[in-house]
Amino acid sequence: MQNHTDPIVIDPEGPDIQGEIARIRERGPVTKVVLPGGIPAWSVTSAALLKEILSGSEVSKDPRQHWPAFRNGEIGKDFPLLNWVNTRSMFTAYGSEHRRLRNFVAPAFTARRTSAMESRIRAIADELVTELDVTQQGDPVDIREKFAYPLPLRVINELMGVPEHLIGPLRKCVDGIFDIALSEAEAVANYEEMIGLLQHLVEYRRGNPADDMTSTLISHVDDPAKDFSLEELVGTLYLTVNAGHETTVDLIDQSIYLLLTNPDQRAAALDGSLPWADVIEEVLRFEPSIAHAPLRYAVHDFTLGDVAITAGDPILSCPAGANRDPEIYGDSAGSFDPTRTNKDHMAFGYGPHRCPGAPLARLEAQVALPSLFQRFPQMKLAVSSDELGSVPGFIANGHDRLPVLLK
Repeated sequence: MQNHTDPIVIDPEGPDIQGEIARIRERGPVTKVVLPGGIPAWSVTSAALLKEILSGSEVSKDPRQHWPAFRNGEIGKDFPLLNWVNTRSMFTAYGSEHRRLRNFVAPAFTARRTSAMESRIRAIADELVTELDVTQQGDPVDIREKFAYPLPLRVINELMGVPEHLIGPLRKCVDGIFDIALSEAEAVANYEEMIGLLQHLVEYRRGNPADDMTSTLISHVDDPAKDFSLEELVGTLYLTVNAGHETTVDLIDQSIYLLLTNPDQRAAALDGSLPWADVIEEVLRFEPSIAHAPLRYAVHDFTLGDVAITAGDPILSCPAGANRDPEIYGDSAGSFDPTRTNKDHMAFGYGPHRCPGAPLARLEAQVALPSLFQRFPQMKLAVSSDELGSVPGFIANGHDRLPVLLK
């Protein structure tokens, strides 16, 4: 049995993410936790201290350079977070290497390109709500499965140029990547299958180039003047499909849930007195799609707050904790309030590693939510909140299901 002086052991299933984060915060803004797999780490829940390390050079995301245990072969294939730290992409790069890899991805998420996708996102949303409209009155619908999930899936697949025959298999693999509770054999098999699917995507787009992200990245690999390898291309696609899909699903999921459980705010959004953008920013603060973002490593010895960090120590950034930091949001930090004046949050990270797809995720939510709620203004939950469950794992922050009555 754990006592109050033992490090908090992170639950790999993530059944009570916010409750667990609150217990971590009670220990202090920088506190020892134990990751799935028995790896000790520092959890940072203070917004100010998290911004400090994410914007500086004291921490790295590259385990090959800065995590001695990984470099020395002490982290085995049974480490549940292995797939989050060992894939070569800008997600696990540091300094100039990160900037180099990010430069290849940035053109896919420019303001112009994002804005150009709005009409397509709107068409997908309209198609999905039209399909929902045939539901018989009184029949429950899992709105996560039928709306929150397919919209971002279709958007990211179109952005990446994923052909129809790879969509279903890739979706299954993405679900597995976020499920930290998979056995070692299941996790390894899921990762290998996903890498194989992405390699197949590259082969397909080599023979069938189009105006999509994959085809553009292939052109960089094939250009001798560009310093971009095939392994880095596959790692970039791996990052994009995982980070660009599940996170937006959970954003739309949590937005629907919070509006259904806050009817006054839903009414205000529908009558125009509460901007949808304000709703979305508060959802991102209150229930960010990524609760914990693994992993970073101390580049050298340094002090964070009043805690001494040793070179090589793993660090778990906690955007969900920072987003409810009472030092920033006061006594209302734990309340959902889209009218709050402070719109700052860390749902998309901070500093050099801030998510380049943030504008696209916001755009998808800004199109999806009014489309759904204007079509079904009487929508309500079909079960109690405690029956919804959560997505597996402690990284993603969403519901297992979201049954509603549309009419």
